[in-house]
Amino acid sequence: MTQIESVLNKQKEFFKKDKTKSIAFRKEALKKLRKAIMDNEDKIMEALYKDLGKSRSESYMSEIAIIYSEINSALKNLHKWAKAKRVGQDLASFPARNYVYSEPYGSVLIMAPWNYPFHLTLAPLVAAIGAGNCVIIKGSGSSPFSTQLIKEIMDQTFNQEYIYCIEPGTDYDQILNQKYDYILFTGSPRVGKKVMEVASKNLIPVTLELGGKSPCIIDQSADLSLAAKRIAWGKFLNAGQTCISIDYVLVDQRVKDDFIIELRKEIEKNYQMEDETYPKIVNKKHFDRLARLIETEDKVIGGRVDGLTNKIEPTIFPDSDFSKEIMKEEIFGPLLPIIEFKDFDQVIDELRQKEKPLACYLFTKISENEDKLISSLSFGGGCINDVVMHISNHKLPFGGVGYSGMGHYHGQYGFNTFSHQKAIVKSSRLIDLPFRYKPFDEKKVKLLKWLYKRD
Repeated sequence: MTQIESVLNKQKEFFKKDKTKSIAFRKEALKKLRKAIMDNEDKIMEALYKDLGKSRSESYMSEIAIIYSEINSALKNLHKWAKAKRVGQDLASFPARNYVYSEPYGSVLIMAPWNYPFHLTLAPLVAAIGAGNCVIIKGSGSSPFSTQLIKEIMDQTFNQEYIYCIEPGTDYDQILNQKYDYILFTGSPRVGKKVMEVASKNLIPVTLELGGKSPCIIDQSADLSLAAKRIAWGKFLNAGQTCISIDYVLVDQRVKDDFIIELRKEIEKNYQMEDETYPKIVNKKHFDRLARLIETEDKVIGGRVDGLTNKIEPTIFPDSDFSKEIMKEEIFGPLLPIIEFKDFDQVIDELRQKEKPLACYLFTKISENEDKLISSLSFGGGCINDVVMHISNHKLPFGGVGYSGMGHYHGQYGFNTFSHQKAIVKSSRLIDLPFRYKPFDEKKVKLLKWLYKRD
């Protein structure tokens, strides 16, 4: 028996004791988690710097603060979220009372990525704890310092029969081929397909947070200075290694040159590769992949690389199109293709032919263009006249659709994801309407038609 199998069996036995179903138990666990994060803030920021070159302020903003927000929201609202919800009745169940109960699944597996190793591990963990589950965590080997620190924090804070972090380097097949009660995976569509395939063999429900090429559209009415400022921030956050980062810009040809001028100003002012707060590429493999993409373009703005520090400066591909090599895969780095367009409606039609992205952004002053984007395009989530910020609000669901994933979490949406919604009808013992019983004759058919065909 493997270590994972042994721990999973212990978790299933612990879960059967119903301790995790107590709201008081869940709140106490969330408070322990919050204290553990507070006690290790400096270590967390140090690990993020070692893995990704993130500054302390970026680490706190994009990783730690978001988790505090999730925990505080859960502590404040858990009683309300977990309370049985009474729903209206219909004729068939009259005069019964009807309820929806939220119950935890059991032992859930959270598979976290390397690009935001604390945020994308602990946010779903908060949701899983809040819903009353036991949890097994699989961190990424590509962010070894963060993954090891998360394991140390969890081992010091919780018993393995409740929360367990898998040893780094554990075989992927050994991890997946277990009978979990739920799996949440964050990563690439390629690996997501494998996770879903393996889960299907045991009928394990899954949430997949994947990626894809997320567009940003700039129409002729946009505030170009503001667009450049916000796009640069969102694109070069974590050196572009963000699943909801802008993958490419579609800009009206009438304002393309002016936008590039504004974007170059913003890069020169705030995103120089030599700045110690500018993050690095996570490892040599990804660094080399991005460097090769730069070499595929004849015309680039920027493009310097530093193999000693794994840093790549913000690089603009000013004359890109959908046939270019860089448009064939998710970039996940500080490279920004720019594609011009003539007609907004044609852009929407073009995007509708492509895989559904995790995010989509639009800069405009035209309300009709806002409505067109929102009503015509399917994507995980997004912003109008901003980028990335939809992930920061725990009252909004975060997740993909189609190629970019399935399911969502954050706040109550996370609680619901890790909860089975159980329907209960509490029937009256005093009234027993006869029409559901035999005889099943034509008279009964006429009665049913009369009852159910009325407005």
